[in-house]
Amino acid sequence: MDRINDVLGDVSSFVWGPWLLIPLLLLTGLYLTVMLRGLQFRQLGPSLYLALIKRKESGTAEGDVSHFQALTTALAATIGVGNIAGVGTAIYLGGPGALFWMWITGLLGMATKYSEAFLGVRFRRKDANGQMSGGPMYYLTDGVGGRFGRALGIFFAVAGAVAAFGIGNGTQSNTVAVAIDDQWGVPTWISGLVMTVAAAAVVLGGIQSIGRVSSAFVPVMAVLYIAGGLAVLAVNVTELPAALALIVSDAFTGTSAVGGFAGAAVLSAIRYGVARGIFSNESGLGTGGIAAAAAQSAHPTRQALVSMTQTFLDTLVVVSFTGLAVIVTGAWKAEDVAEGAPMTIAAFQSALGDWAGDLVVISIILFAFSTILGWGYYGERCMERLFGVRAIMPYRVVFVAVVMVGATTDLATVWLFSDIANGLMALPNLIGLLVLAPLVVRETREYFADPETALRKAAERSAAQPPGSR
Repeated sequence: MDRINDVLGDVSSFVWGPWLLIPLLLLTGLYLTVMLRGLQFRQLGPSLYLALIKRKESGTAEGDVSHFQALTTALAATIGVGNIAGVGTAIYLGGPGALFWMWITGLLGMATKYSEAFLGVRFRRKDANGQMSGGPMYYLTDGVGGRFGRALGIFFAVAGAVAAFGIGNGTQSNTVAVAIDDQWGVPTWISGLVMTVAAAAVVLGGIQSIGRVSSAFVPVMAVLYIAGGLAVLAVNVTELPAALALIVSDAFTGTSAVGGFAGAAVLSAIRYGVARGIFSNESGLGTGGIAAAAAQSAHPTRQALVSMTQTFLDTLVVVSFTGLAVIVTGAWKAEDVAEGAPMTIAAFQSALGDWAGDLVVISIILFAFSTILGWGYYGERCMERLFGVRAIMPYRVVFVAVVMVGATTDLATVWLFSDIANGLMALPNLIGLLVLAPLVVRETREYFADPETALRKAAERSAAQPPGSR
């Protein structure tokens, strides 16, 4: 196992090193931000209103779930253990400056997420069961076009179907099982069995079942965790200014050894901040386009604005509470605290008492379970692209079974596998986003300049789509 971990570590270091995904992700987000003229900043208010207040399209727009259900499905997939364990790991390995780079990844990633969702709706189609199917596996094939586009689409679908077992399954059930064992002494196999049965009850029902469950408890779990984070910051409010200054300064100077922290260079802060930021909000992976494609939306711009808020809520809100709690309490440099979820638990307990450990573990359970639901849908859509609707149910069954496997597998191996799988998804998707950026920009501007004409064109394109055949 050590040899496997060493090999996976080397591969992960290359994929997420300074010469491949990190600059590609950041530069793609920056490029799209410039091309869209800072859309994520100019339209954030209206987007939040559309996502959280209005919640659904008026009229009879095509789609399987509402705006809000598509958003909560995407949030279910992204607000997972990356928001608790992943943030702690990033700070443990990269220092407080890693949180700054997670914020930068989130801000630029909003433009990336917008573009993914736009293209997901723009190139979606109905499968043989009459359900919407979209995402990079389609906008790469149909948007980029040719043999190259088809190859990229197939590569993404294969990577996505495999990656779902890591980022959206094994890492989630593993972190839950270990946290429950540490906190309450429940054997990992028991936690794995309970999660497997619960996942089967929802995932086997498809997107409508996932959408209903996600829209019901994702808001509750997010508010519960944020309330706990606010309480931690309130207790340590005098430490907050120094913590913010430390985050910014260490992002550019590195972090010296202190307490149990061994020190980290600037490159480590950037690497782990970007990698865990992407693990958390998934901007650049292409999954936002898969969830958006299922939404009832008359024009790609509308659902893209809603989907963009997912990255804001995930990284600029939930991740921030975890990171700030870990830093203001000093848990990140404690000598007797391990990386990941234990660091977050220690931060909450130091401010609120031992009972706060239970709050974090409950949050981990809810966050992880919701992520399993969302990624079950992502994986099945990738399988549908490769093998048609006949492959959906067998994939769901295998996906549910892997929940049990993940709960009893070594954590280091699962995390390394997830990092690599994420990278394999991101590469073809980022190429497609760069190629198709002019289309996204042109049709976005058309919508804001003349909504009625843009809606008519979108309706005509939808009517011209051939019926599902796979």
